[in-house]
Amino acid sequence: MQSLQSKASEWSGVSQADAFAIDEINLFQKLGLQTFINLSTNFYTRVYDDEEEWFRSIFANSKKEDAIQNQYEFFVQRMGGPPLYSQRRGHPALIARHRPFPVTHQAAERWLHHMQQALESTPDIDADSKVRMLNFFRHTAFFLVAGDELKSQNEQPASAISTNQSSYLKI
Repeated sequence: MQSLQSKASEWSGVSQADAFAIDEINLFQKLGLQTFINLSTNFYTRVYDDEEEWFRSIFANSKKEDAIQNQYEFFVQRMGGPPLYSQRRGHPALIARHRPFPVTHQAAERWLHHMQQALESTPDIDADSKVRMLNFFRHTAFFLVAGDELKSQNEQPASAISTNQSSYLKI
């Protein structure tokens, strides 16, 4: 059985070491709160204006302002800042919070497309920080895809699950 982290590394092409290089420096102290707000605003402006209806529909039941706040608070917390997200929403529990959404390979790649553009167009983020962040985002996006596949396997009838044991993902 393959762990979600190893599946994420395989699918994303980003090793766990590269994905978690964000922990080697405090990006929150380096970049500041406003940079994370700007990044998330830039990102969600792209998402909500996406030309692909299937992708926009994933976010249809969310208010843009709430999505921006959730994202920048999570980023701040994850990248060395105060626990803004947890104080307001509880534990991030990424897989559980994304459970209602179709987190497919295609959706992950589309999400990453917008995040890469947002990173490139957020001027206060230096090149090293962009690489660290993009590696983390790429790995995490595919971690969520692996979690979504695990959810799908758990929803299969027992007879179908027993025939698919080789494809189980272990948390």
